[in-house]
Amino acid sequence: MKIEYRKADLADAELLTNIYDSAFYDDYVRFGECPAYGKSKAAMEKSISEYPKLIILCDSEPAGCVSCKKISDRIYEIGCLCVVPKLQGKGIGTHAVKYVTSLYKDAEKFTLITPIEKKENVKFYTEKCGFKIESTETDGNVKVARLVLEK
Repeated sequence: MKIEYRKADLADAELLTNIYDSAFYDDYVRFGECPAYGKSKAAMEKSISEYPKLIILCDSEPAGCVSCKKISDRIYEIGCLCVVPKLQGKGIGTHAVKYVTSLYKDAEKFTLITPIEKKENVKFYTEKCGFKIESTETDGNVKVARLVLEK
């Protein structure tokens, strides 16, 4: 399995919408809402412009997406990490976190938010990627955890 990354551009909006919808459908059903699910093409184009995204390729096929941007001096936020369901559990997400955190040499800290009730996400980020839970908050009707990885 060969994992590669390429920078997403506006022409990738429809592809990314399909990847997000596939990856986040279960969250939408489970929580009744999911900000990453059901984006319009225009909303995805805006997201691509504001939040740099890398398309994850597995054996040259689109497998997911990871986005990250600088939010303040030496602090970056991973806004989205998703892998299409048929490829989850194969190490692609772990590879993506390691890859994206290696890109920003000046980074001291990476943050992200994930639903606290989604135990598999919390376990993935804390046990496989080294994040720690910093705090919890509510986003809409969903209780989320803010996770932090310090370098």
